[in-house]
Amino acid sequence: MSSWREGSWSFVVATVVTLFLLEAVAFAQAKNFEDVRCKCICPPYRNITGHIYNRNVSQKDCNCLHVVEPMPVPGHDVEAYCLLCECKYEERSSNTIKVTIIIYLSVVGALLLYMLFLLLVDPLIRKHDPYTQPLHNEEDAEEMRPQVDSAQARGNTMLERVEGAQQRWKKQVQEQRKTVFDRHKMLS
Repeated sequence: MSSWREGSWSFVVATVVTLFLLEAVAFAQAKNFEDVRCKCICPPYRNITGHIYNRNVSQKDCNCLHVVEPMPVPGHDVEAYCLLCECKYEERSSNTIKVTIIIYLSVVGALLLYMLFLLLVDPLIRKHDPYTQPLHNEEDAEEMRPQVDSAQARGNTMLERVEGAQQRWKKQVQEQRKTVFDRHKMLS
């Protein structure tokens, strides 16, 4: 039953990653955006509220007269209104944005695939020790664990070395716990 759940979960993750990558490709192929714009920020003027105007114009045409449409003031107040507006020419590189997004989604997808791989392979790699039984007391678990001879403890594979280091670390932590709790009992 759990292998069926893992299989369906991995299918869902693979589908989501595929959809993200397809969405990134569709975004990269879209041509309905512009790389340049002129942005004019006009503050409130008399009875007219402030407003932000954006328009795709060249850098030489980036001023209030070319960007602000429709002009909210009558003809004789246009010059005074435009003097209050602050216009800035802005450029962006949509190609750089597209490449960055595609790289980001590719890295996230690769990490998700690696996680799936580890979830599927981990049960096959882990060896279950038939001598170890689930015990309630951690001290008893350490005493009843069979001692491994030095030739076998050296581990030939990297996984065995890591597991050996993990076991040594667990022993050190357990000894530290015993020391702390023994001292605590002695002090109280």
